[in-house]
Amino acid sequence: METEKLSLFKALVNNQKEEIEHIFIKIEQRRTGEGAVNLESLAYQLHNLYCAFEDLFKIIAKFFENHIEDKSKYHRELLWRMKISIEGIRPALLSKTSYKLLDSLRAFRHVFRHAYSYELDQQKVAIIVEDVLKLKDLYQKEIDHFLKQF
Repeated sequence: METEKLSLFKALVNNQKEEIEHIFIKIEQRRTGEGAVNLESLAYQLHNLYCAFEDLFKIIAKFFENHIEDKSKYHRELLWRMKISIEGIRPALLSKTSYKLLDSLRAFRHVFRHAYSYELDQQKVAIIVEDVLKLKDLYQKEIDHFLKQF
């Protein structure tokens, strides 16, 4: 691998990791708030968090394999690829635990984006937040471990 390209790749990944961390901070700030407006703001940040992770996955996929056949399953396929190791190409980025937590967040994001008349359920959002907090303890270690392999 060319040193210059690899350095750019690592810089892009680390920059996206910082973006993800900023969103985690916003989620932490909003998770104890009350009222419908705060709940909507929290849900919006959960949506943003998955989008930021997906942007990270796109950076990785573009650098290594860059091709997803079925566009109707793009989001699910992109996430799934991050939990698999591709022999001779790249190691897995995500553990099975992180994959499951992110898949739950992906499903929430889908509902949040497409259910325009949907009322947010505070208890369901709270469950997603708890999953996200578990993910917060894992993702940095997994990204750092991934990058150390190059």
